[in-house]
Amino acid sequence: MESNTPEATFPEKRTWKTALWSLTKLLTVVVIIGVIIRGFLFTNYIVYGQSMMPTINDGERIIVNKLDYELVTPSRFDLIIFHATEESDYIKRIIGLPGDTIEYKNDILYINGKVQEETFLDDFKETHENGLFTDDFTLEQVTGESEIPEGYVFVLGDNRQNSVDSRHIGLVPIKEIVGKANITFWPLTNIRLLS
Repeated sequence: MESNTPEATFPEKRTWKTALWSLTKLLTVVVIIGVIIRGFLFTNYIVYGQSMMPTINDGERIIVNKLDYELVTPSRFDLIIFHATEESDYIKRIIGLPGDTIEYKNDILYINGKVQEETFLDDFKETHENGLFTDDFTLEQVTGESEIPEGYVFVLGDNRQNSVDSRHIGLVPIKEIVGKANITFWPLTNIRLLS
């Protein structure tokens, strides 16, 4: 005998499976987007050491924009992360660009023979008590080059008395730059834009 009642369905079970499938698809998309952003656009680093004090302190975490230098060329005074060795990346500030000559004399930076202000060092210089903040040198003395060749930059740490930088490791190939440091995000009390 046939029944006139409609066939029974289990909407709870179908809804639960649909929701699980939707959640799985959403999480997959989020993970893929996260991998793309982290791999190609942004990454984060922990800063070790005192070479960038007071701009960036030991143990702070920073966000690095990896895309910036795919679109524009590096600029003077940008804070960059670069591959210093196969095992280590450094954070330093670009001081010299291709074609520049550099000299420090009596704590004054000269680029292409002209005085260049470094206002980001003003507060740190005031607390420094031991003679020159940046020792005298010329580009040629520390790198053997009279001017920075194409494809390279000259970098210094902001803590000039405690920094391994182009004065020691030489010029940095632009192709070794990972990206531009934009923001400190940890500890939370120190969140700020970097300049």
